[in-house]
This record gives sequence, C-alpha cells and structure tokens, in this order.
Amino acid sequence: MKYDVTVIGSGPGGYVAAIRCAQLGMKTAIIERYSTLGGTCLNVGCIPSKALLDSSEHYHNAHKRFEEHGIDIKDLKVNMPQMIKRKNEVVSQTCDGVSFLMKKNKIDVHHGHGSFVNANTISIAKDDGTTETIETDKTIIATGSKPIAPAAFNYDKKRVITSTEALNIDKLPKRMTVIGAGVIGLELGSVFARLGTEVEVVEYGDRAIAGMDNDCSKELTRSLKKLGVKFHFKHMVKEVKGTSRSTTLIAEHRDKGDKLEIKADYCLIAIGRYAYTDKLGLENVGIKTDDRGRIETDAHLQTTVPGIYAIGDVIKGAMLAHKAEEEGVFVAETIAGEKPHIDYNLIPGVVYTWPEVAGVGQTEQQLKDAGIPYKSGKFPMRALGRARASMDIEGMVKILAHKETDEVLGVHMVGPRVADIIAEAVVMMEFRASAEDIARMSHAHPTYTEAVKEAALAATANRPLHI
Repeated sequence: MKYDVTVIGSGPGGYVAAIRCAQLGMKTAIIERYSTLGGTCLNVGCIPSKALLDSSEHYHNAHKRFEEHGIDIKDLKVNMPQMIKRKNEVVSQTCDGVSFLMKKNKIDVHHGHGSFVNANTISIAKDDGTTETIETDKTIIATGSKPIAPAAFNYDKKRVITSTEALNIDKLPKRMTVIGAGVIGLELGSVFARLGTEVEVVEYGDRAIAGMDNDCSKELTRSLKKLGVKFHFKHMVKEVKGTSRSTTLIAEHRDKGDKLEIKADYCLIAIGRYAYTDKLGLENVGIKTDDRGRIETDAHLQTTVPGIYAIGDVIKGAMLAHKAEEEGVFVAETIAGEKPHIDYNLIPGVVYTWPEVAGVGQTEQQLKDAGIPYKSGKFPMRALGRARASMDIEGMVKILAHKETDEVLGVHMVGPRVADIIAEAVVMMEFRASAEDIARMSHAHPTYTEAVKEAALAATANRPLHI
C-alpha cells in the first residue's frame, strides 16, 4: 500500500494532522500501536483526568457547600468504582469519536508498532506477531511522551505509580504522596484531596507550577492548602520504597539538609515526561535527537531527513495537546504547499484544578528578565457578583501590558472557568490589542469574564470600577 502521508501516533497531534492531510486531498494513513485511537491525551491523560476532576468537584461541593446553598444530603459517600466506570465511559466515547473521524475522512488506520525501514518504507509489527509494510511519500512522527520515573523511585505500577495508574484507583486511599508540584501532580493530587485523601506534595523547586506566572503559583498554592494539601518545597527525593500495601518516601531539604520521610498508601510520580521514540527506527533513516531525546526539527517542523516531520511531545516546546494539534495542522498545510503560521507565545497553558489556572504570553518574571517596560493590572475574583453568587471567590486576573504602547504582553488568571476565559486573552493578543481595548469592551454582567475587563482597567490607568 502506498500513501501520500503516513502519521505515526494517533494522539491529538497525530489524528488532527491526519484529518487535515485528508482534507487537503492526500491519501493518508495513521499508525497506532494500541487498540484504541487518541493517544495519551484521550486514553490516560487529558480526558480521563478531567472526568475525575469534575467528579471530585461535584463530591466536594456536595460535602462542603450544598448545606450553605440550602441543599441537605444524607449518607453522602464516594463510590470510586462508579466514578472510574463513568471516567472509562467518557474515554470510550471520545476514542470512538476519533475512530469515526478517521472513517469519515477515509483515513486508513493500521494498528501496531510502526518503525522506519527507510525514509519511504514503514514496517508495522502487529500484536499477533505478523508484520505489515507500507510505502509513503511523507511521514509525520507524532508518538508523544511517557512519564519520567527514575530508578530510585522504584516505579512498580501498583503502589508507586504514575498518572496512568492513578486514573484507575478504585478504592479511595487514606494518604497519597505526590512527587512534583507541576500540572499533572497538582491536578491528580487535587482529585484525591477533594475526595478526602490526605495529600502531601514533595517538590524540588521553591514553588508550584513553576512554568506559570508567580502570582498564579501563589494563588493556587493558597487554594490547595485550604483544601488540606501539604507542600514540601525545596526537597530532593532520595528514594521511594513500595510494598504490597504502602509506600515510603525519603527526601532531603536541598538547602538545610533536613530529612523528610512520608508514609502513604500510594506515591504518585509526576516530575515530567520524556519524548517517546522507542524502537521507531530513527537510526535507519538518520534522524537526530537532542540530549533530552527530542527529535530535532527546522522551522517547518521537518526533521533532518527531507519528507519526515515531527510534532507534539517528541519535539521542543510545551507538552500540550493543543500545541500538538496546531503543529499537526501546520505540517499538513506545509506539505500541501500552503504558508501556515504558529505563534508559540500565544499558546495558552492551563491547570485544571479548582480554581483553575490559565495563562498566555509572557509572565511578569520573563518581562523583567528581558528588560521590557511593563505595567500590571490585577483584579480579584472575590469582587465579582457572579463569583460571590457561585461561592467561587478564590483567584484573580492579571494583565501585563507594555508600559509605553499599552499592548497586552501577557494575561494570567486563577479562578472559576478560566480555562475557557483565557481564550478571550488569546484572541485579543492575536490581534495585538491594548489593555484599553479590552477595558472598553462590554462584558456581560454578572459573569466571571468581568474580571478581565476590570484587570484591563487596572492596567490602563489604575481605574478598576468595582474595587
């Protein structure tokens, strides 16, 4: 079988690339080593974690807030098996949706492990032991990433786990240790904390979600501490031991040298992910990787081999599903001879805790480091009527604008539904709006988005209306 384009990997980057290639008239194939399409994001990442996050938030509200709303509930309890069952149903429906899209766009799906024989030949090793070979003119590598699990952590997939196993815990643990205060660790840690698990987070750095604006880090840390999460910053994990029923973590304060020992039912490793290119046959075509295992690409996302491209988690940049999607479309249109463009500065980052965290553009520290003159406007969520009505008063919106031109350089927010609200900031920055532009836009009342308008007012001339 000969194809114009073959995509290896069916995650958000891969399947979107395949769809766009097919839309542009190319005969397209997609190779997926697992039985279901959708990659990490749909199967053991974004989608299942958000399903559990929503379920845990429903329970938390029923447990902590419903009485104040005038809703009395007796015998409230967590039914973990049902929660996991619902999560699995959401995953199944979403993956089935991707399969439908493949059929709709006449994309051939090959299940098995793909590897390069040469630049135009791909071998597909199937689960039944057979091998299939296809020919292709162009190839897009979209094989994603896997969780990092150092040997000293004794990852056993039973008690010492990664996000993959955490999504299927069907008995609520009393205690859980989380290594890493990044997005994955805090999202999954907050799931169990809201359900009643005692959660302790051990982080090498000096703050949570270090890649986001410092004010967002402070706000989220404060909120999670109120939830009962304990943080141990500036600690280096030395060893993790797991038994059939428990775990023991040993860490050391990296400045003081103090020892820390935490016993728990589970230890969740969430210190990052690595590019997954195992047994891909890169050496057969001469494709190079950097010191972190990522595939090197040029400005068109083409590898060192003409006709072979790479997108998503296997290349440099943030490991985000929506980044991979944009790159998938970018490569498809590049192959078709079009002139696509991606502004990586305008790809938003989101943390789906509650309150949520979202940011786009430059952080305040980045502007300071670059010597860019800026002004800042902040507005607290608690000053909004909509937030008080829903009892979601934690968080803020912060707008950073150029001190001289007033152009918006970064928008950072913590609060209810900011994962959706951040799109407003992306749109405004895409069109290079000023803070005054946002301040003069009418925002419906009462809504959470009014905080964006008020922050813009604070940035323009320190003139917010409702504080």
